[in-house]
Amino acid sequence: MIRHFKDTESSDNILDVLETDGAVIVDSLIPPSTAFKISSELRPYLEACPDGLTNFSGESTKRVGALMARSKGCRDLALHPLINKLCAKFLESFSDSYQLNFTQAIEISPSESIQPLHRDRGVWGEYLNRKIETQFSTIWAMTDFTKSNGSTCVVPGSHKWDKDRKPTDKEICFAEMSTGSVLLYGGSILHGGGANITDSEKRLAVLIHYSLSWLRQEENQYLSCPPEIAAELPIELRDLMGYSLVNPILGFFSPYDKKGIELVSPKHIFEQ
Repeated sequence: MIRHFKDTESSDNILDVLETDGAVIVDSLIPPSTAFKISSELRPYLEACPDGLTNFSGESTKRVGALMARSKGCRDLALHPLINKLCAKFLESFSDSYQLNFTQAIEISPSESIQPLHRDRGVWGEYLNRKIETQFSTIWAMTDFTKSNGSTCVVPGSHKWDKDRKPTDKEICFAEMSTGSVLLYGGSILHGGGANITDSEKRLAVLIHYSLSWLRQEENQYLSCPPEIAAELPIELRDLMGYSLVNPILGFFSPYDKKGIELVSPKHIFEQ
């Protein structure tokens, strides 16, 4: 079972369950009207996007990235105060700071099959000690999530398993939640997109993942949201995307077209 909390629940209680179960749902963190507005912002990109080509990406699934450049509503989600408070506490044992790692809108259409279960930390291979938590991930429901329309499958407790252990059918739960709710989980939990067996329902989610600031980002934020677009964004969001230094020199650059300016913060490009 995946535990559900109201948005008034204490962050400590949410984190306790996240540590124990590996995943938790916060119900109705944004109103349905906000979710509808975000869906409308993303619709042109989803309509232009082809379906995936594999059972992992989904042959009846659309995936759209670069959400910080494309959607104001998604930018607001990335900066949500409760999410960032939880993220900071969840990852504080492994890094001085965290960063935006990955953004994607995923729309699962009828006839889609279940995605293979996986752990998101796998993008960095098997090189990191399993005791190091790599990321804090969010899946925001832009539509209702049901077992029938492709709600995310989650295996509670699997973040503590040996990596080769496979779950039984009874151990797999479905992240059923209402529009505006959010699923929170760590990088070591087994999960995957569900099958959509409905006749006409499309399940839309916005994924915004955060990772330790010393890891390479899964989505290249500097190409997905280049400086000319980032210049118009809030400073705190630019910092989160990586347009800043990390403790105290990681991420510096030297402007290739200027002399006498060396080893500066990425913030320099917005100060000219």
